[in-house]
Amino acid sequence: MILRSFRFVDLESPVEYFNSWLTPVPHFFVRNHMHEPSELDASGWRLSLGGEVEKPLTLSLAELSKMETHSIVNTLECAGNGRSLQRPQVPGIQWGKGAVGTARFSGPRLRDALRRAGVKPTGKHVMFRGLDEVPGKVPPFIRSIPIEKALDADTLIATHMNGSPLTRHHGFPARALVPGWIGAASCKWLAEIKVLDAEFVGNFMSPGYRFPNQPVKPGDAVKPEDTHPLTALSVKSVISGPSDDATLKAGKVVVHGAAWAGEADIVKVEISADGGATWDIAKLGHDQAHYAWRLWSYDWKPAKAGDYTIQSRATDSQGRTQPATPVWNPSGYLYNAIDQVNVHVS
Repeated sequence: MILRSFRFVDLESPVEYFNSWLTPVPHFFVRNHMHEPSELDASGWRLSLGGEVEKPLTLSLAELSKMETHSIVNTLECAGNGRSLQRPQVPGIQWGKGAVGTARFSGPRLRDALRRAGVKPTGKHVMFRGLDEVPGKVPPFIRSIPIEKALDADTLIATHMNGSPLTRHHGFPARALVPGWIGAASCKWLAEIKVLDAEFVGNFMSPGYRFPNQPVKPGDAVKPEDTHPLTALSVKSVISGPSDDATLKAGKVVVHGAAWAGEADIVKVEISADGGATWDIAKLGHDQAHYAWRLWSYDWKPAKAGDYTIQSRATDSQGRTQPATPVWNPSGYLYNAIDQVNVHVS
């Protein structure tokens, strides 16, 4: 793994790991906004559910395990993935391409817990608070999602990942899992769920994790009132092999990678080796699920020795295609420009 921050553990997956539909947990990226909880006792852990509800609840891990379990294969991506590729550069964790992974998350549906508590008509947003250890005067990591997404059949209180209990890095004993949306929506080490009458007001809702309503020029500041909260992921593809700056032997080269699109489905991935003058269709992998990436591959036969730039671009079921240049924004969110690697054919 690539260490991006030591103070608050942030680990990036090398793109070479994007060769299996489900990312092994040890290779799954880790994003922390503050310190991980130092003590996590499963037997003593409790999840409170209150706010705009008829009957506030407190659930233990044992009680959660008795609720009906639902599983979702979801591609989880940090909103800042690719930030280091923005030009001009912007502040924040300088992720490369690997703050993303796909796993099968399992646990009770959030809506089942909300229905048990009885959401009042005034309930419009659902807030998540985790057990992150907050240093000094840093504001706590709290985010909220609209009630419609909270009541979606695929939004979970996840307790398992790829068939095993969550690890500490990934939110043990329970986390929110908001499929198709930026990773920050899926709060880890979940301790409190609160139904609110409006979007939560706090640092990680504003100014954090917001996107300009209108295109802005690089370097321009944006007022919070001219932005909206980030929700679903953009369409994106990444080349996982060959690696950048690789030297290849003449003959057939298998170009491969992964593509995803949040709440939409990948319909095609195209490859170019001539600077985008021509594009050929890549073959999509058999494994697929809503919210999950598609693996893809393309057999490339370079005509002669020399230097090449291989590019990939994905198109989704909403008609979105990766842009040639990224949409610049002050926080470097949702970078999804056409991916490329440079190779030398000997």
